[in-house]
Amino acid sequence: MLTETREVRPFSTPRHVVSADGRVLAVPADWGLLPPGDAALSRRIKQAGLSWTVIEMKGRKRFSRGIWAPAARIAALQAELLVERQDPSYQRKLDAGRQRRAVEQVAYAEDFRSAVFSYLRFHPTHRASAEVLSQMISDHAVPVGSGTVARTERIPIEQRAEAATIAWMRHQTTGYDNMVIPFVKGKRREVRRMLAQRSIQLLARYRQGLNVDRATCPLARALERHRDHFQLPGLGGAGAT
Repeated sequence: MLTETREVRPFSTPRHVVSADGRVLAVPADWGLLPPGDAALSRRIKQAGLSWTVIEMKGRKRFSRGIWAPAARIAALQAELLVERQDPSYQRKLDAGRQRRAVEQVAYAEDFRSAVFSYLRFHPTHRASAEVLSQMISDHAVPVGSGTVARTERIPIEQRAEAATIAWMRHQTTGYDNMVIPFVKGKRREVRRMLAQRSIQLLARYRQGLNVDRATCPLARALERHRDHFQLPGLGGAGAT
C-alpha cells in the first residue's frame, strides 16, 4: 500500500519520493510535510499513524528532510503540543531533563576520556602526552551531535575509544584529508586500514617509551599544535628530543 508507514528518499519532482525498493511514489493529496527540527512533534506524528519519513543519504550519513503525514494530523498535534508547552509545568520538566542529560554527559565524557587513556597505554615517560591526547580525543568525539563512534551504544566503550583514537589520528597525523582517493568500491576502506596500521605503529613508540623527535613525529606535532589550549609548557615526555 502506498500509504503504509515507511522510510523514503527525496525525489526531484515535487510531492514525490522514492521508496526503499526504488519506486517513485506520489505523496497523497491530503498529506503535508512536517519539516525536521521538532523532535517531540516528529515522534507524535509517527506514533499517531501512517507517515513517510524522508531520509537523504550522503555517504554513510543520514539527514532528515521531514515527515509526510496527513495535514490534519500535523495541524492537530502542533496545536496540542503548543498548549502543553505554554504550561509552566512543561518548562520545569524540560529544564529537569536538560539538567539530567547535562550531568550524564559530563559523566560519560570522563568515562570516555578514561577509556581512551587506557587504550593508549603510553609508557610513563609519555604520560603527559597520553593525558592531553585522551582529553583532546574525548573533546572531539563525545559532544552530542558529533556523529562520531563515541556516540554509539552498539559496541563497548573500549572499542569506541579505540575507534575514536584511530579516527582522530587519521585526520591529525596523516595526509588523509588531502588524499585523492579513487571512487573505487572498497578503496577508501583499504586506505583507512593502511593508515590505521601506521597509527598503531606510531602509538607503539609511545607505549614502549622510545625517544620521540617532536620536530618530525606526526603525533608530537599534532599535540604541539594544541599545546596552548591545554596551557602546557611542553609535550612528549622526558624521552623526547
